[in-house]
Amino acid sequence: MTKELLQATLDQLPDTFELEELIERLLLIEKIEKGREQSRRGQTVSHEEAKQLVKTWFK
Repeated sequence: MTKELLQATLDQLPDTFELEELIERLLLIEKIEKGREQSRRGQTVSHEEAKQLVKTWFK
């Protein structure tokens, strides 16, 4: 995460906010960035592979 991204996130919040809200937004941004990087590296699964993985979660 960059300072610029952090500042942009802070700028989007109201003048008064709960710390938990900021933390949740930062965690979401971090996860999105990680997913984008994985996608750029080709670390993805097909739709069919994802469906099969999901089936194993509910056994």
